[in-house]
Amino acid sequence: MDVTPLISSDRQVIQSYKQGQFKVSGQVYDSPVLVYPDRVEAWDVSVMPADFSKDEFSRLFSKLENIDVCLIGAGQQGFFVLPEYRTIFQQGHVGLDVMDTGAACRTYNVLLAEGRRVVAALWPL
Repeated sequence: MDVTPLISSDRQVIQSYKQGQFKVSGQVYDSPVLVYPDRVEAWDVSVMPADFSKDEFSRLFSKLENIDVCLIGAGQQGFFVLPEYRTIFQQGHVGLDVMDTGAACRTYNVLLAEGRRVVAALWPL
């Protein structure tokens, strides 16, 4: 599915996603990634986001700088984040939204087009 909005060419745009793969600004990734407005990084996680402990949420948060919103694309479906885990982000003034990976890709592009400081932490479908 093509999800490309009109965004400046110097930004990392999620162009498409499919089973086990993402295409971001022309580059294909087949593992979990962190998509920032200016770069893409491998996301070193060993468990699915729905199985995250407080440590995994803390590790993810520690990778964020100058970000207002963190979107977690959790695979086929989102999940409820326990309040004690959500607090890690709230105390750092970073919004946290968890959704299925497709929704996270589309939402990231919309927020990026609006000029928001957003990161998408994406687990492949």
